[in-house]
Amino acid sequence: MAAAPPRPDPDALLRAAVQEGRGRLKIFLGAAPGVGKTYEMLSEGAARRRDGVDVVIGVVETHGRAETEALTRGQEIVARRAVPYEGRTLHEMDLDAILARAPRLVLVDELAHTNAPGSRHPKRYQDVEELLAAGIDVYSTVNIQHVESLNDVVASFTRVRVRETVPDSVLEQAEIEVVDIPPDELIERLKAGKVYLPHEATRALGHFFSKSNLSALRELALRRAAQAVDARMLDDVRALGLGGTWAGSDRIVVAINELPGADGLVRAAKRVADSLRAPWTALFVETPRAAQLSDAQHARVAATMTLATQLGAAVATVPATNVVAGIQSFLADARATQLVLGKSRRSRWFELRHGSVVDRVIRDTPDVTVHVLPMSGGASEPRGRRKPARWGTPLGYGVTTALVAAVTLVASALFHVLDLGNVALLYLLPVMAAASLFGLRTGLYAGIASSLAYNFVFLPPVGTLTISNPENVVSVVVLLGIAVATSQLTARVRAQADLAAASARTNATLAGFLRQIAAVSDLDAAARMICDDVRRLLGVQVVLLGRGHGAQLDLLAATDPAYALNTMDNAAANWAFDTGNAAGKGSNTLAASEWLFQPLKAGERVLGVLGVASESGRNPVRADQLPLLSSLIDQSALVLERLRLQAEMRDVDVVRTRDRLRAALLSSVSHDLRTPLTAVIAAAAQLHHEVSPELIATIEGEAARLNRFVANLLDMARVEAGAIKLNVEAIDLSDAVTGAAHDARRALEGHDVRLDVPPDLPLIRADPQLLHHCLLNLLDNAGRYGDPGTAIVIEGRNRFGEVRLAVLDHGPGLPPGRESEVFETFTRLEGSDRAAGGTGLGLAIVKAFAEAMGMMVEARNRPDGAGAAFALIFPSALVLSDPPNESLS
Repeated sequence: MAAAPPRPDPDALLRAAVQEGRGRLKIFLGAAPGVGKTYEMLSEGAARRRDGVDVVIGVVETHGRAETEALTRGQEIVARRAVPYEGRTLHEMDLDAILARAPRLVLVDELAHTNAPGSRHPKRYQDVEELLAAGIDVYSTVNIQHVESLNDVVASFTRVRVRETVPDSVLEQAEIEVVDIPPDELIERLKAGKVYLPHEATRALGHFFSKSNLSALRELALRRAAQAVDARMLDDVRALGLGGTWAGSDRIVVAINELPGADGLVRAAKRVADSLRAPWTALFVETPRAAQLSDAQHARVAATMTLATQLGAAVATVPATNVVAGIQSFLADARATQLVLGKSRRSRWFELRHGSVVDRVIRDTPDVTVHVLPMSGGASEPRGRRKPARWGTPLGYGVTTALVAAVTLVASALFHVLDLGNVALLYLLPVMAAASLFGLRTGLYAGIASSLAYNFVFLPPVGTLTISNPENVVSVVVLLGIAVATSQLTARVRAQADLAAASARTNATLAGFLRQIAAVSDLDAAARMICDDVRRLLGVQVVLLGRGHGAQLDLLAATDPAYALNTMDNAAANWAFDTGNAAGKGSNTLAASEWLFQPLKAGERVLGVLGVASESGRNPVRADQLPLLSSLIDQSALVLERLRLQAEMRDVDVVRTRDRLRAALLSSVSHDLRTPLTAVIAAAAQLHHEVSPELIATIEGEAARLNRFVANLLDMARVEAGAIKLNVEAIDLSDAVTGAAHDARRALEGHDVRLDVPPDLPLIRADPQLLHHCLLNLLDNAGRYGDPGTAIVIEGRNRFGEVRLAVLDHGPGLPPGRESEVFETFTRLEGSDRAAGGTGLGLAIVKAFAEAMGMMVEARNRPDGAGAAFALIFPSALVLSDPPNESLS
């Protein structure tokens, strides 16, 4: 069958479309400090500027190097912004200034830099992402040890682990230029003081800048750049739909099967990949024959795939009608350059009947280098008991016989109007039906049975299996040949339909799993859903383990919560969590455990461990289920990572809120406490000369004001700490309002206070002290912001079983649409009567206390537009009795 012409890859086209309108990123990658990355970036930036491109310098670290500083002269530099931090001033790139300036190209040094606290983004590469999103091109620099995926590799031989890293995804979207000099030349530059100060250079030469370290770092940088170039080339090729392998670098695939010796193929592929420093993939082709594999063969495939994963390979399972088609399809999609295949011992008769997979692959894939290794399995392997479904079922043969008999009866009834050729065509119907419903061998049986029935009933001499006319011999042979060909074609179509249906079921399963779990926002619920869905989809026992603050793993969820892991199981689970590799039954580590533990990984972080076990004691997962399990694990890891990030963001928001409150508190208290203190000090100084009622009243009033400020601060601290304790009792609102108005008389001076609280209001249930604090703050707010000489009204109403207690003042009121903002901590609305004076705590305390007692608060402008109205609303659950008279309107 001719291969389908290559088509543009939708994913590659989508990635290309995403880049439209974005800026282009170019990274100058170096093996170590001092190779000249910044110098090269500035040189190329200056060249672009001479070509008429609008270029600015966002941030450059010259480290005192004269030749680097010389390149900055004559170029436009965006001034850095000052960031105060712990008593000193840090200077960071001014992202907003660059966005406002909107150059065509900006030079940003040290991509892995961590920004000062208080910056919009914690990392500089995130600043660069925002510049790229704005359509601005960026040149930047980074050393190989700052690449996230290579961080631990570099640390393994330099004994230095850098804390500032850049995600690999940033490099994958960038054009990379390697700035490289030989190690000897870099060491000479270091000795000459062109990299570090002399005393620092001496220490560096003995540690990080040894010749062996620099050679290894240089190789890593060159290989990482080659990988990036290869990845971009493949993306462009796929977007254009071009054929061919495009062997810019090697990509290796090893095809594994169910035979003994498949693990040897994987180890051989690992050696080839290591020698070429190339990525490699272990491939299993899932054909209709895979459904007939024995349990031992499924277990062998699963173990081989697990071994490949442990050795660093990617694994893939491809559904196909035959092995050769599956291998060729995957090679074309992966643009592989080398293939590792196993050649098993087969008899001549077997190869004559079925052909050789190795020969067909070598013949039909000329652009791929094929490594063929002998395998010990094959004809000598003991055959397991064949499943009955492979040769058909009694039901299938019975139905087929009935179909042939029915066609024979119909043809006999119509024989007087049909010729022999048309009668023969009728027998194709049971052949096609049998092949479609019951498979190839049942279809072949239908073909033979149809030929015999046709010969016995219709060909003279009728009633015998002999044929007198030679022409009829041709008819029988043609009928049998057509029946065989039709059976094969129909069976092949059925196999393809089965594969398509299986693939669709898998995709639907994953989509349904992801849709359900993506909506979960609670860790416990997500863990239970993961366990339940994996059990439902794979038919296994499932446990999900995670590590909290202790050293041991904690059970997050399980399909059977009563199940207890034994010592071996716990050891396997901890090993999987610590190393990030599978452990337990079916793996090469702690295989004595009854459970197979798979790590849930997001990047390099292990978030938990998923354990699966078979109730029958066999291997938990068959080979054909491994892709589904891997997908479920990946999706589960993404969900756990999302929940972890959400929890961290909540913690960060709490810290930010506390920092904001602390800063606002210091700003507010420093002003608002100083005012009454100044008055008290001045009045106390006058007491040395004379004592007057006015001075005493001033001291008392300002002391009370100070006491109110301190009380508000303490109340706010109680609210933030969640330490509010209620002492609920029945309260008469008339008495509560009268007491609050008396205690707030100092704050209400100059105002006419009117109490409009009917004596027949029902009693309410509340904490008297907290209610008193609420009323004091509302009255203080009204006295502070009401126009001098105006009336302040306290009115109570009972409507439909709900009691409202409102404080009304006369003033400019509140900005429309922003009334509820006044209850936020330290909020004083500009353009309203809430803008001047005060700490901004009073109304926030009112809301917190009211909600703690089960009440509601409301802020709005008065209907007559003459001021603001603040109300405490007591729902019916807090009202003890209805008033005897009809409620007032």
